Amino acid sequence: MARRYLPVDRDQAFLLPPDLREWLPADHLAWFVLDVVGELDLGEFHARRRLGGAGRAGYDPAMLLAVLIYAYALGERSSRQIERLCVTDVAFRVICAQHRPDHATIARFRGEHEAALAGLFGQVLEVCAAAGMGRFGAVALDGTKIAANAALSANRREGWVRERAARILAEAGEVDAAEDALFGAVRGDELPREFANPATRAQRIRAALAELDTADDQPAEGPGGSGPPVPPTGTAGQRRHRQFQRRLERARARVARLRAAHEAKHAADAARRVNATAQGRVIRGGSRPKPVDQNVKIREAGARLAKLEREARGRAGPHPLTPNQVDPTSRKVNLTDPQSRTMMTRAGWVQGYNAQLVVSEDHLILAADLTNSPVDVLHYQPLVAAAVDAVAHIGEHTGRPGAAIGCVLADAGYASEANLTADGPDRLIALSKRHTVEDAAAHPVPHPGDHATARDRMRHRLASPDGLNQYRRRASIVEPIHGHLKDRRGLRRFSRRGQAAATSELTFAAAVTNLLRLRAHATA
Repeated sequence: MARRYLPVDRDQAFLLPPDLREWLPADHLAWFVLDVVGELDLGEFHARRRLGGAGRAGYDPAMLLAVLIYAYALGERSSRQIERLCVTDVAFRVICAQHRPDHATIARFRGEHEAALAGLFGQVLEVCAAAGMGRFGAVALDGTKIAANAALSANRREGWVRERAARILAEAGEVDAAEDALFGAVRGDELPREFANPATRAQRIRAALAELDTADDQPAEGPGGSGPPVPPTGTAGQRRHRQFQRRLERARARVARLRAAHEAKHAADAARRVNATAQGRVIRGGSRPKPVDQNVKIREAGARLAKLEREARGRAGPHPLTPNQVDPTSRKVNLTDPQSRTMMTRAGWVQGYNAQLVVSEDHLILAADLTNSPVDVLHYQPLVAAAVDAVAHIGEHTGRPGAAIGCVLADAGYASEANLTADGPDRLIALSKRHTVEDAAAHPVPHPGDHATARDRMRHRLASPDGLNQYRRRASIVEPIHGHLKDRRGLRRFSRRGQAAATSELTFAAAVTNLLRLRAHATA
C-alpha cells in the first residue's frame, strides 16, 4: 500500500523563531559555554585585539573563544570544519550570533593566543573548585602518547640533515658564481633590445618560434653523432648513470656549438667590414652581432649546463646523500616537527609527544604538561609539584585552606629511587606491571627492617591488602580522562606543530574536559 503524505505549508514548515534564545532548549550545552565564558577573565585576549585603524572591525574574542570551547567539547578541532559548522549548525550559529568567522580567522586566533588559551586552565580549575568539585584524598598520575602533526617517514639522521644543509649552502654559492660568470652585471632575465623594442618584437618572436620548430624536427646530436639512442642495458642504477652522462655531454656540445656559431658570426661580420673599408665602401643597414653575454640561447644553454655539472659533482661525492648511508649512531630529527620524537605505543611506533596528567578522585585534571621524552620517570616530581600548587591555590580561593593531596598513585613507569624518596605527598608507585603487583599480594612480604631501601618498603606496602586496594584505584581515576581527551575531544593527533603549540592545545583540551565535568557535576 502506497504511503500518503499530507500537504505542508512551506512558509510554516521553515519558519524559525525570531529570537535566538528560542532556537535551543534552555539546558543546551551552548548556553552553558556562553555562561562560563562570560565569567572568565579575558583580559589577555582583549589586550591583543586591534581597535581602530583601517579595515573591518575584528570579531569579539569572547565569541571566538566560545566557538573554540564548544567545538572542542564536540571533538571538532579542524578550523575548516568549525567554519562550516558556524554556517550549518544551529548551536554554533547561536554562539556566533549569526556571524560567520572563516577558518583563517579561527586558526589565527588559536595561534596568536597560545599562552592565553593555556592560562584558561587555571581559571576553569577555580570555577570547578568553587562549584564544590575537587576530592584530593587520592590523585593519579599517568602519561599517554599523542601523535604529532608529523609523519614517521619525515625522520632523518642528524648527519644527513647537517650534510644536506651544507650541500644547499654550497650549491647556492655555486649558482651565484655561475650566474655572475654568465650574466656579469645584468640580472639575467632582461629582454634583449630587439625584443624590448615594440617595432621589432613581433618579427623576432616569429623568427625564434620558427627556429625552435626546426630544432625540434632535427635529431639530437652528441659527441658520437646523431641518430636514435642505444637502448640501455644493465642495472637500473647503471642505466640512469649513462642517461645522465648523455644529457651532460649533449648540454656541453650544445654550448660549444652555439659559442662556435656566435664566434663565426662575429668573425664574418668583422671580415665584411674590413673588406668594405679597404674598398672604400660604406656599409648601410644591418646591425652588429650582440656580445656573447646578451645572446639568449647561449645564456639558457649555459645555465642548464651549469646545473647539470653541479649535479655531476654531487654524484661524484664520497657517498650519495641518502638517510641509510650516513653514520647510523647519530640521532634522528623530524623535518616536519623537529621537536617531536619517535615513541613506542601499544599500537606501534608513532611520531609524537608524551602527555602527562594528574587527576583527582572526581576526575578533575589538576595539572597537565607535554614533553618530548618518551619515559615517564623524569616527570613525576614536576607534575606532582604542579598539582600540589594547584590544590593549595584552590584551597585559598574556595575557603578550604587545609586542602591537600592525600596520596599519589603512579604506575611502574615512574619508579625510581629519586621519586620514591622525594619530598611531597605520600605515594604508591608500582615497581612492576599490575598483574605482578597483584600476584605479589598473594604472597605476603615480610616487613622490611630499619635499614631497608625505599623499594623494599614500597614493595611491602603494595603487597598489603590496604596498599593493593588503594593502588587499584589508579586506573579508574586517570585512564578514563585519557580516553575522554582522545575519543571525546579528538586529541589523538595534534593539529598544530611545535611543542609550545601542542602544549597549548593539550591544556586547552584539558580545560574543556574540566568544564564538561563541571556541567555533569552541576546537573547531578
